[in-house]
Amino acid sequence: MDAGLLIGRIVFGGLMAAHGAQKYFGWFGGYGLDAVSGMFESLGFRPGHLFARAAALSEIGAGLLVAGGLLGPVGPALLLSVMIVAAVSVHWQHGLFAATNGIEMPLLYAAAAVVFALTGPGAYSLDAVLGLSGLWTPAVTAIVLTLGVAGALGNLAIRKTPAPAAA
Repeated sequence: MDAGLLIGRIVFGGLMAAHGAQKYFGWFGGYGLDAVSGMFESLGFRPGHLFARAAALSEIGAGLLVAGGLLGPVGPALLLSVMIVAAVSVHWQHGLFAATNGIEMPLLYAAAAVVFALTGPGAYSLDAVLGLSGLWTPAVTAIVLTLGVAGALGNLAIRKTPAPAAA
């Protein structure tokens, strides 16, 4: 089980960190912070640069935390928060499946984040090496995940209604 968690954490966390690097640095075929900032503005997140930077850094940092198995549910909770915002603000109106830009991908990423938070990082993790695994009780994990959801809802609450597209 620990080997499976390690592989899952590295793949999932690495992909999420790379996804954030696409936004922030323009790496891996991404658009970079300036272009992403404009997209965030168009979605009603103003100032776009601030929200784009926060999302990108959250994805990079949380992805690295998950990949390394460090700080238990903190990385997964950050990713859950970002994926809720993405699902609601970008994908919801397109239905379920990724082929139509629906919520499939953020839903899968959010579900995986919750799975990693609830199962813990396993024996092959920085938490285990540093003796931190005992900190992440079910109650603490629930609180951290709840804070992630609250952060997403707060982010969506301060979003300005996007202007209708010009015909």
